[in-house]
Amino acid sequence: MDVRPVVPGLAPTEAWPALPLSEWAGTRDTLHLWTQMVGKLRLALSPRVNHWWEVPLYVSPRGLTTSAMPYPRGILEAEFDFLAHVLRLTTSLDETRTIALVPRTVADLYSEFVETLAALGVDARIWPMPVEIANPIRFDRDTQHAFYDGEYARRFWRILISADTILKEFRARFIGKASPVHFFWGSFDLAATRFSGRRAPERPHADNVTREAYSHEVWSAGWWPGGGEIASPMFYAYAAPEPAEFRHAPIRPAAASYHSQLGEFLLPYDAVRRASDPRTALMEFLESSYEAASRLGGWDRTALERPR
Repeated sequence: MDVRPVVPGLAPTEAWPALPLSEWAGTRDTLHLWTQMVGKLRLALSPRVNHWWEVPLYVSPRGLTTSAMPYPRGILEAEFDFLAHVLRLTTSLDETRTIALVPRTVADLYSEFVETLAALGVDARIWPMPVEIANPIRFDRDTQHAFYDGEYARRFWRILISADTILKEFRARFIGKASPVHFFWGSFDLAATRFSGRRAPERPHADNVTREAYSHEVWSAGWWPGGGEIASPMFYAYAAPEPAEFRHAPIRPAAASYHSQLGEFLLPYDAVRRASDPRTALMEFLESSYEAASRLGGWDRTALERPR
Protein backbone atom coordinates (compact mmCIF):
# COMPACT_ATOMS: atom_id res chain seq x y z
CA MET A 1 0.00 0.00 0.00
CA ASP A 2 1.28 3.45 -0.96
CA VAL A 3 0.80 5.42 2.25
CA ARG A 4 1.31 9.14 1.61
CA PRO A 5 1.78 11.15 4.82
CA VAL A 6 -0.16 14.38 5.16
CA VAL A 7 2.91 16.27 6.38
CA PRO A 8 5.94 14.38 5.00
CA GLY A 9 8.42 15.89 7.44
CA LEU A 10 6.49 14.85 10.57
CA ALA A 11 6.13 11.52 12.29
CA PRO A 12 2.52 10.24 12.34
CA THR A 13 2.31 10.82 16.10
CA GLU A 14 3.23 14.47 15.53
CA ALA A 15 0.88 15.00 12.56
CA TRP A 16 -1.94 13.17 14.36
CA PRO A 17 -1.25 13.60 18.11
CA ALA A 18 -3.44 12.23 20.87
CA LEU A 19 -5.96 14.78 22.15
CA PRO A 20 -8.12 13.16 24.86
CA LEU A 21 -10.80 15.64 25.79
CA SER A 22 -10.63 14.69 29.46
CA GLU A 23 -7.01 15.91 29.64
CA TRP A 24 -7.44 19.33 28.06
CA ALA A 25 -11.11 20.26 28.57
CA GLY A 26 -10.18 23.29 30.67
CA THR A 27 -7.73 24.56 28.06
CA ARG A 28 -10.24 23.90 25.28
CA ASP A 29 -12.95 25.88 27.07
CA THR A 30 -10.65 28.83 27.75
CA LEU A 31 -9.22 28.80 24.23
CA HIS A 32 -12.74 28.64 22.79
CA LEU A 33 -13.57 31.90 24.56
CA TRP A 34 -10.29 33.55 23.57
CA THR A 35 -10.89 32.69 19.90
CA GLN A 36 -14.39 34.13 20.19
CA MET A 37 -13.14 37.53 21.31
CA VAL A 38 -10.69 37.65 18.39
CA GLY A 39 -13.35 36.34 16.01
CA LYS A 40 -15.69 39.09 17.15
CA LEU A 41 -12.99 41.60 16.21
CA ARG A 42 -12.98 40.17 12.69
CA LEU A 43 -16.77 40.34 12.61
CA ALA A 44 -16.66 44.00 13.66
CA LEU A 45 -14.05 45.04 11.07
CA SER A 46 -14.88 42.91 8.01
CA PRO A 47 -17.45 43.56 5.27
CA ARG A 48 -20.28 41.05 5.42
CA VAL A 49 -19.98 38.00 3.15
CA ASN A 50 -22.59 35.37 2.29
CA HIS A 51 -23.01 32.51 4.80
CA TRP A 52 -20.98 34.47 7.38
CA TRP A 53 -17.71 33.71 5.61
CA GLU A 54 -16.28 37.00 6.92
CA VAL A 55 -16.17 35.72 10.52
CA PRO A 56 -14.01 32.53 10.66
CA LEU A 57 -10.35 32.13 11.48
CA TYR A 58 -7.85 30.22 9.32
CA VAL A 59 -5.10 27.71 10.04
CA SER A 60 -1.71 29.42 9.82
CA PRO A 61 1.93 28.27 10.00
CA ARG A 62 1.93 29.09 13.71
CA GLY A 63 -1.68 28.72 14.83
CA LEU A 64 -4.94 30.44 13.87
CA THR A 65 -5.25 33.80 12.15
CA THR A 66 -7.92 36.30 11.22
CA SER A 67 -6.05 37.08 7.98
CA ALA A 68 -5.89 40.76 6.98
CA MET A 69 -8.73 42.95 8.29
CA PRO A 70 -9.36 46.55 7.23
CA TYR A 71 -9.28 49.32 9.81
CA PRO A 72 -9.02 53.12 9.38
CA ARG A 73 -5.20 53.19 9.36
CA GLY A 74 -4.66 50.24 6.98
CA ILE A 75 -4.95 46.53 7.65
CA LEU A 76 -4.60 44.48 10.81
CA GLU A 77 -4.02 40.79 11.51
CA ALA A 78 -4.54 38.91 14.77
CA GLU A 79 -2.89 35.51 15.11
CA PHE A 80 -2.86 32.92 17.85
CA ASP A 81 0.72 31.63 17.85
CA PHE A 82 0.75 28.18 19.44
CA LEU A 83 4.54 27.87 19.11
CA ALA A 84 5.47 31.05 20.99
CA HIS A 85 2.14 31.01 22.91
CA VAL A 86 1.16 34.58 22.24
CA LEU A 87 -1.70 36.38 20.58
CA ARG A 88 0.05 38.63 18.06
CA LEU A 89 -1.52 41.74 16.53
CA THR A 90 0.25 43.21 13.50
CA THR A 91 -0.64 46.25 11.41
CA SER A 92 0.41 47.53 7.99
CA LEU A 93 2.08 50.42 9.82
CA ASP A 94 4.77 47.99 11.00
CA GLU A 95 3.35 47.84 14.53
CA THR A 96 3.31 44.58 16.48
CA ARG A 97 1.92 43.83 19.91
CA THR A 98 1.83 40.48 21.69
CA ILE A 99 -0.39 39.20 24.47
CA ALA A 100 0.84 36.20 26.48
CA LEU A 101 -1.12 32.95 26.24
CA VAL A 102 -0.61 31.55 29.72
CA PRO A 103 -2.94 30.38 32.49
CA ARG A 104 -5.02 33.53 33.00
CA THR A 105 -8.68 34.41 33.22
CA VAL A 106 -10.75 35.33 30.20
CA ALA A 107 -11.45 38.68 31.86
CA ASP A 108 -7.71 39.35 32.25
CA LEU A 109 -6.86 38.55 28.63
CA TYR A 110 -9.89 40.48 27.36
CA SER A 111 -8.79 43.58 29.30
CA GLU A 112 -5.31 43.45 27.75
CA PHE A 113 -6.80 42.71 24.33
CA VAL A 114 -9.02 45.81 24.45
CA GLU A 115 -6.14 47.97 25.71
CA THR A 116 -3.87 46.69 22.94
CA LEU A 117 -6.44 47.48 20.26
CA ALA A 118 -6.75 51.01 21.62
CA ALA A 119 -2.95 51.43 21.59
CA LEU A 120 -2.93 50.41 17.91
CA GLY A 121 -5.71 52.84 17.05
CA VAL A 122 -8.24 50.10 16.32
CA ASP A 123 -11.75 51.32 17.07
CA ALA A 124 -13.97 48.24 16.98
CA ARG A 125 -17.24 47.56 18.77
CA ILE A 126 -16.90 44.04 20.16
CA TRP A 127 -19.98 42.49 21.74
CA PRO A 128 -18.48 40.94 24.92
CA MET A 129 -20.98 38.06 25.22
CA PRO A 130 -19.86 34.58 24.08
CA VAL A 131 -22.10 32.69 21.65
CA GLU A 132 -23.00 29.05 21.00
CA ILE A 133 -22.08 27.90 24.51
CA ALA A 134 -24.15 27.04 27.57
CA ASN A 135 -24.34 29.55 30.42
CA PRO A 136 -22.24 32.28 28.78
CA ILE A 137 -20.38 34.84 30.90
CA ARG A 138 -19.34 38.22 29.52
CA PHE A 139 -15.65 38.27 28.61
CA ASP A 140 -14.95 41.16 30.96
CA ARG A 141 -16.55 39.32 33.90
CA ASP A 142 -15.33 35.78 33.29
CA THR A 143 -12.93 34.81 36.05
CA GLN A 144 -14.01 31.16 35.85
CA HIS A 145 -12.14 30.05 32.72
CA ALA A 146 -8.40 30.37 33.29
CA PHE A 147 -6.72 27.18 32.01
CA TYR A 148 -4.05 27.07 29.35
CA ASP A 149 -1.78 24.10 28.70
CA GLY A 150 0.53 25.05 25.85
CA GLU A 151 1.29 21.44 24.90
CA TYR A 152 -2.37 20.64 24.30
CA ALA A 153 -2.92 23.90 22.44
CA ARG A 154 -0.03 22.89 20.17
CA ARG A 155 -1.51 19.41 19.62
CA PHE A 156 -4.86 20.96 18.78
CA TRP A 157 -3.17 23.13 16.15
CA ARG A 158 -1.21 20.18 14.71
CA ILE A 159 -4.47 18.32 14.13
CA LEU A 160 -5.93 21.41 12.48
CA ILE A 161 -2.94 21.48 10.09
CA SER A 162 -3.48 17.85 9.04
CA ALA A 163 -7.25 18.20 8.70
CA ASP A 164 -6.94 21.53 6.89
CA THR A 165 -4.49 20.03 4.37
CA ILE A 166 -6.80 17.13 3.50
CA LEU A 167 -9.95 19.23 3.39
CA LYS A 168 -8.23 21.64 0.98
CA GLU A 169 -7.19 18.75 -1.25
CA PHE A 170 -10.76 17.46 -1.22
CA ARG A 171 -12.18 20.94 -1.89
CA ALA A 172 -10.01 21.29 -5.01
CA ARG A 173 -11.90 18.47 -6.74
CA PHE A 174 -15.14 20.49 -6.75
CA ILE A 175 -15.82 23.21 -9.34
CA GLY A 176 -19.16 24.35 -7.97
CA LYS A 177 -19.59 26.89 -5.20
CA ALA A 178 -17.53 25.83 -2.17
CA SER A 179 -16.52 27.56 1.04
CA PRO A 180 -12.93 28.12 2.10
CA VAL A 181 -11.65 25.69 4.71
CA HIS A 182 -12.17 27.79 7.80
CA PHE A 183 -12.39 27.65 11.58
CA PHE A 184 -15.67 28.78 13.11
CA TRP A 185 -14.97 30.20 16.55
CA GLY A 186 -18.61 29.98 17.62
CA SER A 187 -18.86 26.20 17.26
CA PHE A 188 -15.06 25.76 17.60
CA ASP A 189 -14.64 23.53 14.56
CA LEU A 190 -12.82 23.40 11.24
CA ALA A 191 -15.28 23.18 8.35
CA ALA A 192 -15.58 23.01 4.57
CA THR A 193 -18.84 23.16 2.62
CA ARG A 194 -19.99 22.29 -0.89
CA PHE A 195 -23.17 23.74 -2.44
CA SER A 196 -25.59 22.14 -4.90
CA GLY A 197 -26.38 25.52 -6.44
CA ARG A 198 -30.04 25.43 -5.38
CA ARG A 199 -31.72 27.46 -2.68
CA ALA A 200 -32.84 25.51 0.38
CA PRO A 201 -36.32 25.67 1.90
CA GLU A 202 -36.40 28.27 4.65
CA ARG A 203 -35.99 26.75 8.09
CA PRO A 204 -38.98 27.36 10.37
CA HIS A 205 -38.15 29.51 13.41
CA ALA A 206 -34.51 29.90 12.31
CA ASP A 207 -32.56 32.87 13.66
CA ASN A 208 -30.72 35.25 11.33
CA VAL A 209 -27.42 33.39 11.66
CA THR A 210 -28.89 29.99 10.80
CA ARG A 211 -31.09 31.39 8.04
CA GLU A 212 -28.09 32.92 6.28
CA ALA A 213 -25.80 29.93 6.88
CA TYR A 214 -28.25 27.46 5.35
CA SER A 215 -29.93 29.57 2.66
CA HIS A 216 -28.74 27.04 0.03
CA GLU A 217 -28.44 23.24 -0.11
CA VAL A 218 -25.13 22.04 1.31
CA TRP A 219 -22.95 19.12 2.20
CA SER A 220 -20.47 20.04 4.92
CA ALA A 221 -17.68 18.26 6.75
CA GLY A 222 -14.97 19.06 9.25
CA TRP A 223 -13.27 18.35 12.54
CA TRP A 224 -14.37 19.18 16.07
CA PRO A 225 -12.51 18.52 19.37
CA GLY A 226 -15.69 17.33 21.07
CA GLY A 227 -17.91 18.59 23.84
CA GLY A 228 -21.11 17.86 25.73
CA GLU A 229 -22.14 14.25 25.27
CA ILE A 230 -19.48 13.81 22.57
CA ALA A 231 -16.54 13.13 24.84
CA SER A 232 -13.82 12.80 22.19
CA PRO A 233 -12.67 14.57 19.01
CA MET A 234 -14.63 13.78 15.86
CA PHE A 235 -14.67 14.29 12.14
CA TYR A 236 -18.21 14.98 10.98
CA ALA A 237 -20.27 15.24 7.79
CA TYR A 238 -23.86 16.24 7.17
CA ALA A 239 -26.28 17.42 4.49
CA ALA A 240 -28.73 20.30 4.89
CA PRO A 241 -31.50 19.82 4.11
CA GLU A 242 -30.94 16.12 4.76
CA PRO A 243 -32.13 13.92 1.86
CA ALA A 244 -34.34 10.92 2.57
CA GLU A 245 -32.30 7.81 3.42
CA PHE A 246 -29.09 9.80 3.87
CA ARG A 247 -28.71 8.59 7.45
CA HIS A 248 -28.84 5.00 6.24
CA ALA A 249 -26.18 5.44 3.56
CA PRO A 250 -23.10 3.16 3.71
CA ILE A 251 -20.41 5.59 4.86
CA ARG A 252 -16.76 4.54 5.00
CA PRO A 253 -14.65 3.67 6.91
CA ALA A 254 -16.44 1.20 9.16
CA ALA A 255 -15.82 3.31 12.29
CA ALA A 256 -18.19 6.03 10.98
CA SER A 257 -21.76 6.09 12.24
CA TYR A 258 -24.82 8.36 12.16
CA HIS A 259 -25.64 10.36 15.28
CA SER A 260 -29.42 10.91 15.30
CA GLN A 261 -29.42 13.78 17.79
CA LEU A 262 -26.80 15.79 15.90
CA GLY A 263 -28.06 14.74 12.46
CA GLU A 264 -24.50 14.04 11.33
CA PHE A 265 -22.18 11.20 10.48
CA LEU A 266 -19.32 11.04 12.95
CA LEU A 267 -15.92 9.44 12.52
CA PRO A 268 -13.84 9.29 15.72
CA TYR A 269 -10.57 11.16 15.38
CA ASP A 270 -8.80 8.31 17.18
CA ALA A 271 -9.96 5.89 14.46
CA VAL A 272 -8.25 8.08 11.87
CA ARG A 273 -5.17 8.71 14.00
CA ARG A 274 -4.65 4.98 14.58
CA ALA A 275 -5.35 3.93 10.99
CA SER A 276 -2.47 2.53 8.94
CA ASP A 277 -3.16 5.34 6.45
CA PRO A 278 -4.95 8.27 8.18
CA ARG A 279 -5.18 10.33 5.00
CA THR A 280 -6.98 7.57 3.10
CA ALA A 281 -9.32 6.90 6.02
CA LEU A 282 -10.37 10.55 6.15
CA MET A 283 -10.67 10.83 2.37
CA GLU A 284 -12.97 7.78 2.36
CA PHE A 285 -15.19 9.50 4.92
CA LEU A 286 -15.35 12.71 2.90
CA GLU A 287 -15.91 10.95 -0.43
CA SER A 288 -18.58 8.53 0.77
CA SER A 289 -20.58 11.09 2.75
CA TYR A 290 -20.49 13.63 -0.09
CA GLU A 291 -21.41 10.94 -2.63
CA ALA A 292 -24.43 9.94 -0.53
CA ALA A 293 -25.58 13.53 -0.01
CA SER A 294 -25.19 14.54 -3.66
CA ARG A 295 -26.71 11.33 -5.09
CA LEU A 296 -29.69 11.21 -2.75
CA GLY A 297 -30.14 14.97 -3.01
CA GLY A 298 -30.20 14.93 -6.80
CA TRP A 299 -27.24 17.25 -7.32
CA ASP A 300 -26.03 17.92 -10.88
CA ARG A 301 -22.70 16.24 -10.25
CA THR A 302 -21.51 16.44 -13.85
CA ALA A 303 -21.62 20.22 -13.66
CA LEU A 304 -20.18 20.43 -10.13
CA GLU A 305 -17.28 17.98 -10.10
CA ARG A 306 -13.91 18.13 -11.81
CA PRO A 307 -13.46 15.25 -14.30
CA ARG A 308 -10.96 12.67 -13.07
